[in-house]
Amino acid sequence: MSYYRNSTTNSSATGISSAQGTEQDLMNDITINNPANDSISDIDFNPQQDFLFSSSSWDGTVRIWDVQQNGMPQCRAQYQHQAPVLTNRWSTDGTKVASAGCDNLVLLYDVMTQQQQQVGQHDMPVKSIRFVQCGPTSQSLLVSGSWDKTLRYWDLRQQQPAFTLQLAERVYDMDSKQKLLVVALAGKNVTVIDLNNPSQIFKQTTTPLKWQTRTVACHNEGNGFAIGSIEGRCAIQYIDQQEQRKSGFSFKCHRHQNKAPVGLNINSSSGTSTTNNNNRSSYVYSVNKICYHPIYGTFATAGGDGTFTFWDKDNRRRLKGYPSLKGPISAASFNRTGSIYAYAVSYDWSQGHMGNLPDYPNVIRLHAVKDEEVKGKKKT
Repeated sequence: MSYYRNSTTNSSATGISSAQGTEQDLMNDITINNPANDSISDIDFNPQQDFLFSSSSWDGTVRIWDVQQNGMPQCRAQYQHQAPVLTNRWSTDGTKVASAGCDNLVLLYDVMTQQQQQVGQHDMPVKSIRFVQCGPTSQSLLVSGSWDKTLRYWDLRQQQPAFTLQLAERVYDMDSKQKLLVVALAGKNVTVIDLNNPSQIFKQTTTPLKWQTRTVACHNEGNGFAIGSIEGRCAIQYIDQQEQRKSGFSFKCHRHQNKAPVGLNINSSSGTSTTNNNNRSSYVYSVNKICYHPIYGTFATAGGDGTFTFWDKDNRRRLKGYPSLKGPISAASFNRTGSIYAYAVSYDWSQGHMGNLPDYPNVIRLHAVKDEEVKGKKKT
């Protein structure tokens, strides 16, 4: 059973839980063993081709993967940063990959010519990038968010940023759908930007969650976002205040009663133990990634407990969850049709560099998505 709490009224509602997935259900997931020499920080699918995706790693490498007809992915190309890569995204036409990270640089790689170029730079590491369509003409720009507390828009034909926005805090994550750009910052701050007027901040607010923000993902409709934190909690938010009062809520996830997930070492993972009023221990893990299904508008959460779960926000319902993969899930992404869910099982850096133990798994897995896992029911 999954429990939700309305973030405005504080009234509780109970969602209906479907069958829990088993390890047997995951046996057919395709595994890429040792896809990098360090943990995976990001995964992104090509928006034009179902079987082409990119991954970035703390080993400083961006790799481009091609899933062959036999189902086995092959590394088609790769290029290098001079420091850990934290984020990568495909261009809208699917011909180029942009990436950024701890070398403070934004690089662009052309898949056809295999040429890379620097297209941007910050004063501190770059945590997140997105290709966005701006203004009434839907001009294509690349936007980057950094720990230097700025958001910079890049016209790939120019060396200087088209414009820069000063932010209240460091960028932890950001996402965009349609003309909505949401930037999750340190200190639980959230900056909302209407891309019809990208040089101005539309709204500044704070997340209703108690602890540090980890991930954010915009609703497909471009009218709000889901945000997750290190406390094993997710909130569904809407830009319009009336819609927020009606439909906004938060819920607990990636938590386990009495014991840590089987095979996950509690002493070296992201989990923390708490005791409730009934003297029952709960192991609480970070929500590391939220991804929306591109067709149905349902979403997946992946966490430090090594599990991923599919949810229906419109009906406040848990659709299906899976057992722990014996290591944190650090990154995830749906392909453009939602038929594949890619997830990386690797260290999520929740315990700093001292927690990056040699025995941590380091794999990317591809899960064939079934409609019954991700298709929500229509509201009645």
